[in-house]
Amino acid sequence: MSDAPYAITHMFDLTPLGEDSFMATSPPVGRPRLFGGQVAGQSLRAACLTAGGRPPHSLHAYFIRPGSPDEPLAFDVARTRDGRSFSTRHVTASQGGKPILELIASFHDPEDGFDWQAAPPSGTPGPEGLGEPELPAFLRHPVGFDIRVVNPPGEEGFPMPHPFWIKASAPVGDDPALHACLIAYLSDMGVVSSARAPGSPRRLATAVTLDHAVWFHRPPRVDRWLLYSVDPVTNHGARGLARGTLRTEDGTLLASIAQEALLRPASP
Repeated sequence: MSDAPYAITHMFDLTPLGEDSFMATSPPVGRPRLFGGQVAGQSLRAACLTAGGRPPHSLHAYFIRPGSPDEPLAFDVARTRDGRSFSTRHVTASQGGKPILELIASFHDPEDGFDWQAAPPSGTPGPEGLGEPELPAFLRHPVGFDIRVVNPPGEEGFPMPHPFWIKASAPVGDDPALHACLIAYLSDMGVVSSARAPGSPRRLATAVTLDHAVWFHRPPRVDRWLLYSVDPVTNHGARGLARGTLRTEDGTLLASIAQEALLRPASP
């Protein structure tokens, strides 16, 4: 939220530990466990630092264990392949010697090609004049984002409903890799709750991310308003799938997101 004292870029200032190994700490926000988007975004940053300036075009991450905000994170990058146009990196994020996330990222040199997208949905109000959600302190995200919700939260006040507008509340510079990492960070906001089947009980015994994917279609900027919209696709066997998009104010599609969540019903 905009009142957070933590600078948005500090989270991605990774400390080199050796060849293709890095370390990062977590911002002090009082969360009981690490926000998954933070670990994915920092893992992508570690991959970007070994990719020679090639921009990422996709990432696929598996969440293995919950992370603790009180322990530093180690990132080990494997250079799977460097081709003429593409590079592939495999990142293992660990705490206490145990992996908590595995991420594969692919990088692509810019090329000329067709520029087309499906027509964006119409009728969504712009960010100006919309309300900013009030989230419980322990659920607020650690870096500075301005958020404007299109639909007000329900009676519980949380989770924050999709769609919503979001942008960085302070300058983040022009590094395209940093913007991509911040997209990876914010792409995990509110997705688990959006994977629930419509009309299903809100109270669940378990609601956590299993795996997460992002495709970067066009160079993003997080210091301008982006519309993040996520919808459920299917629920079965205590798992739910959601798909989403990130668009600019003029409807340009910057990124697509897919996430599978573990949604175990609460006991009656």
